[in-house]
Amino acid sequence: MELLKKLTEAFGPSGNEDEIAEVIIGEIKNYVDQIRRDRLGNVIAIKKGKGIGKIMVSAHMDQIGVMVTSIDKNGFLRFTDIGYVSPYTSVSQTVVFKNGVEGIVSREEKKEIKDVKLGDMYIDIGASSKEEALQRVNIGDFGVFKSNFVVNGDRISTGALDDRVGCYAAIEAAKRLKETHADVYFVFTVQEESYLSGAATSAYAIEPDCAIVIDVTDTGDTPNCHPMALKLGEGAAIKIMDRGMISHPKVKNFLIDIAKNHNIKYQLEVLEGGATDGAEIHVSRAGVPTGAISIPTRYIHSPQEMVDIKDVNGAIELLVKALEEYRGF
Repeated sequence: MELLKKLTEAFGPSGNEDEIAEVIIGEIKNYVDQIRRDRLGNVIAIKKGKGIGKIMVSAHMDQIGVMVTSIDKNGFLRFTDIGYVSPYTSVSQTVVFKNGVEGIVSREEKKEIKDVKLGDMYIDIGASSKEEALQRVNIGDFGVFKSNFVVNGDRISTGALDDRVGCYAAIEAAKRLKETHADVYFVFTVQEESYLSGAATSAYAIEPDCAIVIDVTDTGDTPNCHPMALKLGEGAAIKIMDRGMISHPKVKNFLIDIAKNHNIKYQLEVLEGGATDGAEIHVSRAGVPTGAISIPTRYIHSPQEMVDIKDVNGAIELLVKALEEYRGF
């Protein structure tokens, strides 16, 4: 639990992942044979197997955030989103910039909340003039939403679970892996929330024989939500399809067989909106058979997301068994 808290509290909006990268390197370096950051900033940790191919595990380490676009004469900051940020969940939230400066997100009162867009919003850092504001922040500065790490029984809520919980699962899997047939490439990617850049370049360089993406997914268990056959606490999800890819049938069936053979509770996921690193990985070079293990998450892309630790532990167990038993297709 402490590791997950540490990961979610690290600063790392898309395109500014240095701090979270250092945290991940510190946590995984003693459990892998090689580790490096590539030119784009991805963390690539390799655990050597018996040399029967290469399998890539991808979890993105960036989080959604905001960027200052302009400052008016009264010191109010206009901003844009980095990754999708909803104006409705942002109102009255606190934004924290990399240097520690905090501000409150608010909106112009000329519009009803249902009509508000990010262009109608601003961040108030308590400055009374543009000159004063510029002493604290500048154009292009990155910020993230402030959150609290809350544990209620098996349920954990905090910000940046998308996808620090996937990073947590990959790190824990690396710690538990004893012996594998294939070389395992644990890749913690940059810029998934913005352009899927890290997945594209790392997959191209590694040229894996297979890939498994670890990311969050929506649920269908809150009042009057969009129908979806996923619930918190009912197990990790094995992806069938999302807006970025249809999981390769061999990878999907392999994961289902692993779950059944080891009595690991699982759900099947069809995500009608959203995509993962898999969208770029599966079409890299001549193509990579790609699937995904997803962690059901409520309130994705909000300052307080929620997961069930049973689903997280199930995802880790499924990933470990899959990596141990993978021998190519």
